[in-house]
Amino acid sequence: MASDLASVPTSDPTAHPASDNSAVRRDRLRGQLADLGVDAALITGLVSVRYLTGFTGSNAALVVYAGSADVFCTDGRYRTQSAAQVPDLERVIERNCARAMAERLDTEKVARIGYESHTVTVDGLDELRATAPAADLSSLQQAVEGLRAVKDEDEVAQLREACAIADRALADLIERGGIRLGRTELEVGRDLDALMLELGAQERSFETIVATGPNSAVPHHRPTTRILERGDFVKFDFGARYGGYHSDMTRTFVLGEPADWQREVYAVVHDAQRLGREALRIGADVRDVDAAARDHVKAAGYGDEFSHGLGHGVGLEIHEAPTVSYLGAGTLAERMTVTVEPGVYLEGRGGVRIEDTLVVRADGPELLTQTSKDLTVL
Repeated sequence: MASDLASVPTSDPTAHPASDNSAVRRDRLRGQLADLGVDAALITGLVSVRYLTGFTGSNAALVVYAGSADVFCTDGRYRTQSAAQVPDLERVIERNCARAMAERLDTEKVARIGYESHTVTVDGLDELRATAPAADLSSLQQAVEGLRAVKDEDEVAQLREACAIADRALADLIERGGIRLGRTELEVGRDLDALMLELGAQERSFETIVATGPNSAVPHHRPTTRILERGDFVKFDFGARYGGYHSDMTRTFVLGEPADWQREVYAVVHDAQRLGREALRIGADVRDVDAAARDHVKAAGYGDEFSHGLGHGVGLEIHEAPTVSYLGAGTLAERMTVTVEPGVYLEGRGGVRIEDTLVVRADGPELLTQTSKDLTVL
């Protein structure tokens, strides 16, 4: 999925059990508290609470202390669920979790509280200040998101299965003749969604993109009643969510014999995508990875038609750190899981995007999305 969309938090009470690594993850955050200058971290973002505890409900907060036992909060609806998913932490059952946790803080021991400034509203911050007036409040600067950028092997296993489900669903769709003349984008997309669910996905990762003909030149086209026609590019951008983790893949096909311009554009994107994948190395600057693909597209004369970043991290959210873009910052680390998705979009004619999800490894990136990237004629 092109990397300029905002992330969408998710929660799922039917998700797979929590990772045994939750305590390890909290200890990693605890190890950063001194550097952040805080005595405790108040975590209110549901995705980060899930990452640190395994809890999948829709209301929760967590306090991670520098020097004492951590405390988890949710409301009465999740009393049983939280007992099963968060058995290793003290639990508080209250409706307003952030306030309840702030009221419990011993400000003689916790003088400075870190909070997630990117998730707390202005009203929420005012409430925290009123509830714990003696404590200083300080931003955690997305510390949990930084931890989440590097996956553990348990997370990689969930991502690998999510990608496998998407691969199998697309293969089944093709085998059943689901991508054919006379069908609409909406019909094809709904069939692909249904196949992912049949194959074990909890839900789709995001709204499935099926873009045909001129619509394929729109990076984030939403499926319509447009009928598939001979000579169309047919672009799929989709994913499955499994165990809370998202897959993300884009493939572009042609209905009938491709025209010369279609072969040319496809070859440019295909080669750029390969160059981007090959640039995924531990220590690589994300801007250099983007440039590896973008420079090839520019050299082919299509630089203005590649209108988004090369990729993004993917995990519990469909878009998370790191951002692999000319506007990004930072370097890649082992077990970061990212997409590589260059595209060329010719307005009014059609476009191509090819996207894989990969894990950064010491011996080269691990490819999680296995569907062929060769030009396929349907």
